[in-house]
Amino acid sequence: MKRGMRPAHAKKGRHTFRNDLRKNGIYLLLLLPAVVYVIIFSYIPMGGVIMAFKSYNYTKGLFASPWVGMKNFDFLMVSGKLWPLTRNTLLYNFAFITVGMVMEVGFAIIINEMRCKWFKKIFQSFIFLPYFISWVIASAVVQTMLDYDTGMIARLVKSCGIDMVNVYTNAAPWPFLLVMLRMWKGVGYGSIVYLSAIANIDTEMYEAAEVDGANSWQKVFKITIPSLMPTMVIMFLLACGQIFRGDFGMFYQLIGNNGVLLEVGDILDLYIYRAMAGNANLGYGAAAGLYQSVLCFVTILLANYIVKKVQPDYTLF
Repeated sequence: MKRGMRPAHAKKGRHTFRNDLRKNGIYLLLLLPAVVYVIIFSYIPMGGVIMAFKSYNYTKGLFASPWVGMKNFDFLMVSGKLWPLTRNTLLYNFAFITVGMVMEVGFAIIINEMRCKWFKKIFQSFIFLPYFISWVIASAVVQTMLDYDTGMIARLVKSCGIDMVNVYTNAAPWPFLLVMLRMWKGVGYGSIVYLSAIANIDTEMYEAAEVDGANSWQKVFKITIPSLMPTMVIMFLLACGQIFRGDFGMFYQLIGNNGVLLEVGDILDLYIYRAMAGNANLGYGAAAGLYQSVLCFVTILLANYIVKKVQPDYTLF
């Protein structure tokens, strides 16, 4: 090969890249804002992780503030609440993920099987609407319904001669209430993903099943659900990345600072907020955020590893 000449495959590869850039340039341009957004708000802030190991001083700045090692993690450990908080956050999110996935898939199948178009649209809008309601309004509605003295449900129960439990002084019903309210608010939005996946299932499989005499239930369990498994696994793995991060808005509005309800409803995010509200040390918040991020990272790696052993085609990486 003469000096200065490049291999034919390299020239071809460069030519192919140019063609791809010319052919898909508009799509890459549309993708650019999302890439810039992720770099600015996801990658650049990762440098702030060092704040978790420093006593942050506003005048000295991030890099000149003194190092304190692991002292910022003490506020999570010395109180003895680290394990209960981590357990509550994990169990609630696991319930939200598993119950939510079952209900989202179920509602997606129900909507897909509906034959009346106008009723189908009304039903889908009805379950999708709560997603746009803020937790502030949802909390007010719950209090209006369940308040022991003035709540609508409380009055109805009392009028029937039944002793109504005051849910704001009794922590026992709240694990169920929190899961139920989260499903009420999020199932409609989550079902959209599965509706899209159902729409991509080859209709010839349903036609072949009908020829073989399969009924609606058999088509759902033999075709629809197996076809949704890759989507379900991917959504589960993505959810595992946030399994140690609680829905702060939900727990803050519904639980707040109620000492009785905090026994079953206190999570990492809520505890960190209370700690930060009484202490201006930003290192505490950074340490707690790093703790949650490490747990989420380990969890998604573990979940992805398990899925890879069972079904390698369904993994994220």
